[in-house]
Amino acid sequence: MDVVINPFRLCSGLKVLGYFMIFLVLSIIALSYYAVVILTWAPHLLRGGFNSFFSFFIVILFHYLLILLTWSYMMVVFRDPGSVPDNWQLVSEEDLEEGNPTSISHNLGPQTSASALSDGTEIRPAIRYCSQCQNGKPPRCHHCSICQRCVLKMDHHCIWVVNCVGARNHKFFLLFVFYTFLETTLNTVVLLPSFVNFFEQTKKHSLSPGNLAVTFLAFVLNLAFALSLLCFVIMHTSLLLSNTTSVEVYEKKKAVHWKYDLGRKRNFEQVFGTKKMFWFFPLFSEEDLKNIPALHGLDFPIHSDTVSCSPPFMEFLGVWLTHY
Repeated sequence: MDVVINPFRLCSGLKVLGYFMIFLVLSIIALSYYAVVILTWAPHLLRGGFNSFFSFFIVILFHYLLILLTWSYMMVVFRDPGSVPDNWQLVSEEDLEEGNPTSISHNLGPQTSASALSDGTEIRPAIRYCSQCQNGKPPRCHHCSICQRCVLKMDHHCIWVVNCVGARNHKFFLLFVFYTFLETTLNTVVLLPSFVNFFEQTKKHSLSPGNLAVTFLAFVLNLAFALSLLCFVIMHTSLLLSNTTSVEVYEKKKAVHWKYDLGRKRNFEQVFGTKKMFWFFPLFSEEDLKNIPALHGLDFPIHSDTVSCSPPFMEFLGVWLTHY
């Protein structure tokens, strides 16, 4: 009997690395807090005048961004990105031809499968199957070789959060990236004077060697993360406004018109919802959860006149991330 070795199962070992990354994130936050608040700006709060007021503003802004960053991070770590229901049924080709919506009403709110919407768009299911999970694969669903399961509207597996980014935590991930970029940028700016005076302070011994090392390290780390995250913010903003996930980039290139592109405003609402008061928080309104099927990851509106040149199979981020 031949033994079949599946190298993709080795990817599940990356979960162990992910837990270390969580520890690394918390360590960087603690280091930045000590350098920015305790060492640099808190001592100025009691000096009075404009310097005290400006220090107070910096400390408040730091904590505000830190709360939003941590809140978003916890949500993307602990929120299930979306799993395919066990009883999810494939749509038969006959039903597709006749226009009968026979699949996927799983108590997730109002269903609009294979039906026309008021603005001229429609939702179409696709026939796909995962041989590893032995279950149907809804549109935009992909199998994660690290999580060893199919994830609804999978974007990618992020080792920084030990979780996949999918339909139900995509917004939280984007907010986490955005607020982390703002926080690291703020830290870099407010630590810049201390970094410039680093060598002078070293000669004068105005700070202990340990505190100087903490300030220097915090500045370098925050600068590196700010520059890196700037690229991520630009990339994910582009993907968000075109209603594309990371694993769909190559499929989109093969299409005459990307079938999920509903215009920038609606593309944004497919991830963040329509209620503006919730856009900047890792929350959804009950109304959006009821009225936007894409937030649940099973149904997605597309234009009826969309022409696609390729089947829904992609390769991105290497085959070790997504294995069909």
